[in-house]
Amino acid sequence: MQTKRSFQQLIFTLVLSLFGFLSQAQKTGSFKGKVIEKSTKQPIIGANIRINNTSLGASTDADGVFTINNIPAGSYLVTVSIIGFQTKELTDINVTSSKTYYTEIELLEDVTNLSEVVVKVFKGEVNPLTPVSTFSLNREEIFRNPGAGGDIMRALSILPGVVSSGSQFSAIAARGQGTQDNVYMVDDIPMFNLSHLEAEGFNSGFNDPNGGRFSIFAPRIIDNVQFQNGGFDVTNGRKASSYLGLGIKEGNKETWSFVGQFDLLGATLVADGPISKKTSLFSTARYQNLAPTVNMTGTGNFGAVYFGDYLLKTTTDLNSKNKLSFIAMYNPERAYRTIDDVDADTDINGDNSPGNNLFNNTGSKTMIGLNLRTLVSSTSYWKNVLYFRASNTDNKFGRFTPSLNNEGMIIDPKSGYYVSNLRNIINNQQEIGYRSIYTKKYKKASFTVGVDAMLVDLEYRRILSNTDTMFVYRSNDVRPNPAQRYQIITPDSFNANFENSAINGAAYASLSWNVSDKFTLNPGLRYDYFGFSEHSTISPRISGSYAFNEKQSLNFAAGIYYQDLGYSDIASQDPNNKLKPEETIQAILGYKYQFSPDLKLVVESWTKRFYALVVQPNRFQGTFNNDGTGNAFGADITLVKRLTNKINGQVGYSFMESKRDDNNGQGEYDYTFSVPHTLNALISYKPNNKWLFSGKYRYSTGRPTDAYIVHEDVLNNPNKLRYSQEITAINGDRLADYMALDIRIDYYKQMKKGLFSAFLDLGNVSGRFNEATKLFVPQTGKVFNIGLGVFPTFGVRFEL
Repeated sequence: MQTKRSFQQLIFTLVLSLFGFLSQAQKTGSFKGKVIEKSTKQPIIGANIRINNTSLGASTDADGVFTINNIPAGSYLVTVSIIGFQTKELTDINVTSSKTYYTEIELLEDVTNLSEVVVKVFKGEVNPLTPVSTFSLNREEIFRNPGAGGDIMRALSILPGVVSSGSQFSAIAARGQGTQDNVYMVDDIPMFNLSHLEAEGFNSGFNDPNGGRFSIFAPRIIDNVQFQNGGFDVTNGRKASSYLGLGIKEGNKETWSFVGQFDLLGATLVADGPISKKTSLFSTARYQNLAPTVNMTGTGNFGAVYFGDYLLKTTTDLNSKNKLSFIAMYNPERAYRTIDDVDADTDINGDNSPGNNLFNNTGSKTMIGLNLRTLVSSTSYWKNVLYFRASNTDNKFGRFTPSLNNEGMIIDPKSGYYVSNLRNIINNQQEIGYRSIYTKKYKKASFTVGVDAMLVDLEYRRILSNTDTMFVYRSNDVRPNPAQRYQIITPDSFNANFENSAINGAAYASLSWNVSDKFTLNPGLRYDYFGFSEHSTISPRISGSYAFNEKQSLNFAAGIYYQDLGYSDIASQDPNNKLKPEETIQAILGYKYQFSPDLKLVVESWTKRFYALVVQPNRFQGTFNNDGTGNAFGADITLVKRLTNKINGQVGYSFMESKRDDNNGQGEYDYTFSVPHTLNALISYKPNNKWLFSGKYRYSTGRPTDAYIVHEDVLNNPNKLRYSQEITAINGDRLADYMALDIRIDYYKQMKKGLFSAFLDLGNVSGRFNEATKLFVPQTGKVFNIGLGVFPTFGVRFEL
């Protein structure tokens, strides 16, 4: 009996031990990846990968591959090092129970004979090819950026020299230029724009420079970001301000994971894993509906806004020398406000309300691309990209003039005049393109040559259903009767119909030359052909860096940049009016001091001159010319602390002035994004693997806004009282200074076979509404803010 009881105790002990072993085994994961040389894409043999503060590590094999098993689930810093290359430290390597974290790591060659350089950054930030104004972010930094809600554009607003349009916009303007002046590349494929709900839809059919409202990328889709605030090389062109390169996450080659994120606006689903020995898949689907949050925050009478984002990417290692990526994106959207969405007893002048505007806007963006990377030899590679992209919009704008009480409250929305389709703008753009780029590395230099070819098809229609009266006008607008305090628009002056196609092309060559151990020079030359305007341009550019020692360097860039014309501007012109590309000449000088491996100071000054700017003599008509000129200059200072010892942060100050002159006799004026003073600060504290607290503060001088006067009873009819707004000086006034404090809290909990996380993201907790879009209400003569406001975001995320 005693023997039987002893045997049962032994079995029970073994079962408990086995259960404990299995539980422990389920709480570990693996880290696997491939280390390659950035300049040649060749695998690096013998690189050392070490997980900081542990005894775990590995070395790469003959294919550059490494594997580290039995890693306790959690978030780690990882060091990658090998003699002859810059040591790289990676943060936020999140190992999940029973999963394998897979990544591809690029190392830069250490071309100096100075002391060892430790690079606590991500792709491209200490690259001799991009010596100035370069910043990088990984997907964890984007996702956790306070107030951004995982939106890449809002996350970039913290960078020096970047001006956002306010927290309700997902767009950036860089160093004295606008939101439409940036190069956007997604996996080396050019994009029209990266946002939903371009602000034109909320401004009665006239262009608004503020940009879109929401990113077309769901959180954590973008794996890495490289942003260069000017001075980018000849590989990229047709835009003149900044370069934003986004790398979409590749599918995990080892294990499957399924992610669901649910927040106040909707849901995001992700599937990520291998579909064969050679091919991995990454796919996401997101649906967002603003109605519940609008109702919760009391931003009523706005109608409905919803959109979706769907992405699929496959990555296939065809063989040891060829890697093929396929990507497809589809981003539909709709925003509408009908007369039935307007409630009685609401203030027509209320902030966040669209005033007396009605709209019904639908649109979509589509992109399909193939990207083939071929290792031609041990010192060269060839990249070929074939893509199709399209942007389709059908926007209808209307207006209503309800009966109001003395306080401007709506009595009955339908009691007065209303029309739902006064203006209709159809703008469909399609492009088929091909890019071929070859890079060859030599002992002291690397050479890149490439060509781009694009077939662009445009369909643009602008329709005014009947003669309309505009009660906002400029003093210099041409009017039949100068004493008339409003503007009459007729269908003949407004309507446009354009359907045409053209071929655009580019060729470029650049050299990166290590003149000495301390001095690197990067000259380049670019040729562009603009099919619609039938113009050719040559753009010489140069950049370089001189390292005084292992901590200090002097960096510079200069060049000529040509801006492709807005396709809607092209489409609205008379066929004989051939607009030229806009020209920008810019120069940057910077100083960098690396206090420690994780603490860096960057100081830069810059200047720009603008020529042949496209201007509109009369904004109620579609005719443009190239008479505009301008200039801009400024300086940025930034101190960056990367995540080590639980804290990371950034503080920066920017000074800027940007002027324009339409050369129409009205003189020089401040550009829309001329913001003299900007101060940004970001801090993040990670006490352990469960909690992360972060905050962001932003201050900037108020943006320029038009100076105006209001005229009363402009129709000379007391029974139909109307006010008008006469703009006396373009950007002759300024908005109130912009200030915002954003706070975010993240919580993580490792499960046996996955990860649970929750977050609370509070944008602009000060509650101060200081946005940049304003509307004038002719019935009351009042000017008020228009927008969707700033929404708090709370969400949970499951990864299995």
